[in-house]
Amino acid sequence: MAEEPKPGGTSPPPSLSHTTNMIHDNCNCQASCSCNHKPPTKPATQPPTKSPTQLSTQPPTDYRYAAKQPRRALCCCLAVFLLLAGITLLTLYLVYRPHKPYFTVASVTVLNLTTNTSAPPPSVSAAMQFTIITTNPNHRVSILYDRLSAYVSYHNQMITQPVALPPLFHEKHTRVEMAPVLGGAVGGGCGVCGGGGGAVPVAPEVAYGLGMDEEYGVVGLSLVLLGKIRWKAAGITTGRYGIYVKCDVLIRLSKEGVVGQVPFVALPVCHVDV
Repeated sequence: MAEEPKPGGTSPPPSLSHTTNMIHDNCNCQASCSCNHKPPTKPATQPPTKSPTQLSTQPPTDYRYAAKQPRRALCCCLAVFLLLAGITLLTLYLVYRPHKPYFTVASVTVLNLTTNTSAPPPSVSAAMQFTIITTNPNHRVSILYDRLSAYVSYHNQMITQPVALPPLFHEKHTRVEMAPVLGGAVGGGCGVCGGGGGAVPVAPEVAYGLGMDEEYGVVGLSLVLLGKIRWKAAGITTGRYGIYVKCDVLIRLSKEGVVGQVPFVALPVCHVDV
């Protein structure tokens, strides 16, 4: 029989068998723990991500953009050149902008004005001298007149043949006076007057209307000038432009048929188209 421990005394030391069992249980626990325990695994490494700011600063990998850069630079240079050229041309145009010339009729001299309705076709024989004043309003641009011709019309129908006028160089801001003789007729003490031939065939209503106006003493005529003009400024001459001038004159004729300078009933008005 084992002895019971006395109260107040110390417990007896454990036996050898009990100690051996405790060591054996401890070894089994360590073995099972070592079998079930796995070493920690390292997380898989991922490439570092780049921020949008870093991506935008990187050069493009597509070389097609690099190939287009010289072409884009060439287009920019061409656009700048065209812009500068346009500004230069606009400045020159505003400085040397040409204005069309002015025309006026200073006087009219009737040398002959006869209508013939007796034999068909009706015709008109006319010879007149017009004093024309043309003004160049440009201060920096001169005008050159080429292939000028003039004739007289009545109710938009020609009553004199066109007469060629000599070329004219009109200086800057000057006035030039011309006095061509238009038409021609035989008789009246002047032989063949003018340089536009003799009688001109006209429509019957034109011949009758002109005869009635002569009897009344007031006749409305039109002086027409046709030709080409060029502008010259700073040594540069432009191409040819067509010019059309129409001056409406209302003259008073004497019933006695006196030949000479006739007065105006109203001031002549000239329209110029270029």
